[in-house]
Amino acid sequence: MKITVLFYRVRERDDARAVVGSEIIEAESRAVAIREAQLLARTLNMPQSADAMSLSDADGAVFHTEDLREPPIEGNV
Repeated sequence: MKITVLFYRVRERDDARAVVGSEIIEAESRAVAIREAQLLARTLNMPQSADAMSLSDADGAVFHTEDLREPPIEGNV
């Protein structure tokens, strides 16, 4: 399945978001896509560090969002 991953910065005072990176990935499942996106969040060269990410399917429906400022829960990376 084709998945769009958006990485963005979040402005605290009004929750405004600015995209700092995006990737389209192929994954066999949503769980695999989430793991791949978490890896990209740590390794992708972006102009700024991302605060959050969202994943959407080919129809544009968002199925996962994640705050990257929080440390990952062990076993979920």
